[in-house]
Parts: sequence; C-alpha cells; structure tokens
Amino acid sequence: VQPKSKKTLAKSGVKNIVVVEGVRTPFLQSGTSYADLMPHDLARAALQGLLNRTSVPRDVVDYIVYGTVIQEVKTSNVAREAALGAGFSDKTPAHTVTMACISSNQAMTTGVGMIAAGQCDVVVAGGVELMSDVPIRHSRKMRKTMLTLNRAKTLGQKLSLISKIRPDYFAPELPAVAEFSTSETMGHSADRLAAAFAVSRLEQDEYALRSHTLAKKAQDGGLLLDVVPFKVPGKDTVTKDNGIRPSSMEQMGKLKPAFVKPHGTVTAANSSFLTDGASAILLMSEEKALAMGYKPKAYLRDFVYVSQDPKDQLLLGPTYATPKVLEKAGLTMADIDVFEFHEAFAGQILANLKAMDSDWFAQNYMGRKSKVGAPPLEKFNNWGGSLSLGHPFGATGCRLVITAAHRLKKEGGQYGLIAACAAGGQGHAMIVELYPQ
Repeated sequence: VQPKSKKTLAKSGVKNIVVVEGVRTPFLQSGTSYADLMPHDLARAALQGLLNRTSVPRDVVDYIVYGTVIQEVKTSNVAREAALGAGFSDKTPAHTVTMACISSNQAMTTGVGMIAAGQCDVVVAGGVELMSDVPIRHSRKMRKTMLTLNRAKTLGQKLSLISKIRPDYFAPELPAVAEFSTSETMGHSADRLAAAFAVSRLEQDEYALRSHTLAKKAQDGGLLLDVVPFKVPGKDTVTKDNGIRPSSMEQMGKLKPAFVKPHGTVTAANSSFLTDGASAILLMSEEKALAMGYKPKAYLRDFVYVSQDPKDQLLLGPTYATPKVLEKAGLTMADIDVFEFHEAFAGQILANLKAMDSDWFAQNYMGRKSKVGAPPLEKFNNWGGSLSLGHPFGATGCRLVITAAHRLKKEGGQYGLIAACAAGGQGHAMIVELYPQ
C-alpha cells in the first residue's frame, strides 16, 4: 500500500475530540439470552465494560448520553438508570436521545458538541435496544376508560364505567417498524427502493452472504475487539454475537419475500434482524486524554445530519450525507481508507451504492453537478455489518465508529467514513481519523 500524502483536518482554535475506547455487549437475536432483561441492564453492562477496560475513574466523567428508540416506559431516561446501576456518581448528569437508527450517533455528536463548547472534558456516549421486550399498549378507548376509572369516586361511578367496556377495547396496539407519516413498514420501503434502483434478489442475497461471511471471519479471527463478555443473571456468560450465520445462495434463494408478496426481493435472509444489545464509547478532549495518560484510538472529525422525503427516499441517508461530510472535511472518496455503513437491508445498501454512483441521481435529486462515487467494496464493511452482526437500533452508531477506528489501525489507513440511514428519512455521516500511532 502506497502511503498517501496526509491531509490534516485539525482546525485552529477548535478542540480536538478523541475516542479513547469503545465497547459493546454481544449483539444477540431478540428472544435469546437477553430475553428476560430490561434495557437498562444491557446499557449498564456496556458502561461497566467500558469502565473495566479503561479504568477511567467514575467521577472524572462529566456527562453521559445514551440513544434508544423503543423506550421502556419505566426507565424512559435509560441513560440515568444505567449510569446509576453502573456505579457512576449520582452527581453525573445523564440524558437520553432518540433518532431512530442513528440514536447513538446523535449521542456521540451531542458529546462532541459539549466538549467543543468547553462544557465538559469527558463524556460517555452509547446506545441500547432490547427488542425482546417492547411496550404494547391498550387501545386508546381502554386507556381513556382506565384513566377515568382511576379518578372515579364512588362505587356507582366505577360500575357505570366498567359497564361501558366492550370486547374491542381489549385489542392491543402492537408496535411496528413503520413510518408514522406514511404508515409504511421499513421493509416495504426497502423493497420499493431496491426495485427503483433495479437491485435484483440475487444481488441482495450475494451481499447478505458477503456480510455474514466477513463477520464470521472477523469473529473467528478475534477482530471484534469492542465486544465485552456479559454474565446474564441466572444464565451463562455471553461472549459473542449470535446472529452471524453464513448460509448458501441456494438456501437463501428458498426464502419467500417478507414484505411485498409474491414478487418482492427483500427476505428475512437479506434484512437485518431484531437485535438486543448496548454500546458505550469514551470521548475526551485530546488534552484531557493525554493528561490522564490515555492513548486515544481516533479523532472524531466532521459530521453531518441530513433528512429527505420519508416515503420514496427513506433509506438514502448515506447518499445525501457522504458528499456533504467530505466537502466539509475537504476530503474526497479517494482519501477514505475505511468505510463503515449501517446495513438495514442488503437492498438498501446496494441502492445507496448505485445512487452514489449516478450522475443522474446527483443532478436530479441532490442539486449536485456530479456523483460522489460509490465506495470500493474492498474497503467497505470488511468485518461484517448490521445484516450479520445485528442491529440494536439505538446502539449501532457506536459500533460503526469503534469498528472504523479498529480497522484503520489494523489496515494502516488514516481516514474512515461512517454513514447510516434512519427512519423518518434521516441520515448521518462522520469522518473518523486514526490517532497518530
């Protein structure tokens, strides 16, 4: 590999923000070993894993931010509950953010902003999702009746209210991975996106197989350094992700379409699965990290958030965010050594790669003169991605960042680009730079 001329991204007068360390619990298919836990249990395990690995004194942490998507009602500020459970000082403030699949990206960049503004020197950011147990609500009619019943004074009033309850009141409201604005499930949207960009079923299955194969290789090769073991109360210690399953094209080809029947191309095998897991990342100003004797892993450089039409362009966040973040940083695609993109569906990834490589799309939809170009696959998600490792909605962003940092070190690169789509037609991209070794 020819060493490239180094472009420096440090900006004068702006604090450099570094990643000291990042960890995550093993990501597990929902309904497996984490099935009886609550989200704050997983978040606490990630925080404790980060403390164990870094030995950072708990009272040095100025602030904690966590991302989550489907909130457990009892622990709506899961950051605070997890922090208290992990033994952080009750004087350390903590808040929770939500931005669909980029929730922990939002947690990290919130931390970056706090450090850059001089409010904090040390922030822990992270994310958690427990899809094994999501809140299921009573119908609105039933909720209204129960709330009124709670306020009823006399037995007569109570009986009168109870007598009005009808069988249909008992039908629950089930959560769905669907857009509020369009009522369309994400899988349907992915299927339409794949069709719009002429991404075949074969291409999607091949890409999904690539993800699982690379993840298995990385897992077996000990490359997934961010995973910390977690002793599940009353069960065994979990040490690795359990959704990595390299199959064969033949087996994958037998699966029926999951959303658009009978002619859709999105199946259970080429989509990310419902996942439980949590992540945590230690961010500091560079001077604080060095003063404390830490060797940072990477700089967090420029980042952008984008949003577009949630109906037809729900999952195209990376296409819109990538050229913006490169321009902001003064880099080109050729400067990027490592790409880590969130894989919601194989069809979504391949549609983004085609959109990024299309002058027509850039000119007609993005108001740009020319395309940014598609990332070369030999630099892309080389240790697997969300299709194989799993995707706990709130936790994936931190996995992308720490994986990019580890890959830069292992592969001898300088710049990494992470990108992700999210529900609501939103997206995120960030530049990560290897800390000088």
